Amino acid sequence: MRSEVLAFVADGPLPDWDASEEEIDRRARQLGAIAKPVTGGEARALAACFGPDDCYGLAWTLLHLIETGPNPVLTDDPGPGADEWVQRLYDRAVCGGLIPGAMAAGG
Repeated sequence: MRSEVLAFVADGPLPDWDASEEEIDRRARQLGAIAKPVTGGEARALAACFGPDDCYGLAWTLLHLIETGPNPVLTDDPGPGADEWVQRLYDRAVCGGLIPGAMAAGG
């Protein structure tokens, strides 16, 4: 796994909207330093880094980065208690025809 991905993953999930501007900027720089495409292992590791909200759009950036890797990252429905971003990754794979499955209610 590349050092840029390891550094991002080591810092844990994205912060929420209450994080400082400096923290959000730092995480944005970390994401921007990860060259596309990511590997399957990197994509799986990055999928564990979603935070409690969209972190001023960084969650979308993370989702799109993950999707540059071999798809699908998730092959099983993460279930009703899953993080909304993990569920979104799964739903997008289903909608894209990458895996069979039923969309989550309301999706």
